[in-house]
Amino acid sequence: MADDGPAADTLTRLRRFFDINKYGLLVCALIATAAQFLAEHYGAPAMLMALLIGIAFHFLTEDPRMASGIDLTAKKVLRFGVAILGARISADMLIGLGWQMVLLLVLAVAGTILFGVALARLMGRSWHFGALSGGSVAICGASAAMAIAAILPKDKDSERNLIFVVMGVTILSTIAMIFYPILTSMLAFTDLQSGTFLGGTIHDVAQVVGAGFSVSVPAGEMATLVKLIRVTMLAPVILVLSLVIRNQMSGEVSETGRPPLLPFFVIAFLVLAAANTFGLVPEALGRLLAEISRWALLFAVAAVGMKTSLKSMLQVGGQAILLIVLETLFIGTIVLVGTIVIVR
Repeated sequence: MADDGPAADTLTRLRRFFDINKYGLLVCALIATAAQFLAEHYGAPAMLMALLIGIAFHFLTEDPRMASGIDLTAKKVLRFGVAILGARISADMLIGLGWQMVLLLVLAVAGTILFGVALARLMGRSWHFGALSGGSVAICGASAAMAIAAILPKDKDSERNLIFVVMGVTILSTIAMIFYPILTSMLAFTDLQSGTFLGGTIHDVAQVVGAGFSVSVPAGEMATLVKLIRVTMLAPVILVLSLVIRNQMSGEVSETGRPPLLPFFVIAFLVLAAANTFGLVPEALGRLLAEISRWALLFAVAAVGMKTSLKSMLQVGGQAILLIVLETLFIGTIVLVGTIVIVR
């Protein structure tokens, strides 16, 4: 009977946890499912649909029965989704692509983030917003934006800026999915050149796949590979930003109050990537984890949408739109030139 005590206590805690968060979790699940339905039947980007529907249901965050579950989804479920994304990554991808292409992608990602930070400062905005938008454009769209936002210091504008960036890169990614394949055709690119350019420039993974395979199967495969290499750069970017933030906060808070050098969800991302590199993640399990990750991020986007009011979105300003557009043109130019020079 002695063993029943801790077990019963754990069960009670789990039941209480579910009771507190169930309504918020369920409404996030409902919005994510609706967004996926629209994506499958009408070709609309699922992330964008989850954002827009979430914003329309902003009033639900004022309901105490919903607030806790929505907040949990926006934070914990988000981190979980980013963490298991690592199961899609392996060092073999880097080796197979070649050092010149990897160097081009590293320079494109780092340059876009630095460009975003510098431009944000010139526009009178914080470097946090530049890092958020630049990282989102440079790495993997909404997923990167949400991962970077998780480690940035929070203020009254944090959620508004995040939802704006996610919406902005998703819309631009959709536009790029339509027009970039036309551009590669006008430039008479080979399949490998087309795949390299599309994978190195379009923001979201789904749009990269759509654009690449609309050109050809080899272009789609190359585009997906190049895009996943950009995704691998999420962890080092988070590490560098964490170091910068810790250094900035060193004089403001005690050692125990400083953010961790590397958040746990990034460590989990790296562990899964290492496991996949050594062949410890079966292909079927990798596909399952990728699908779970996609749904977790869709849930989280819905939650972030609900936490942001349309009124606050309108206060971001035209400068922020210009910033994301210029970042998109910046990485597009670098990858375009690199593709012409490197890929034959």
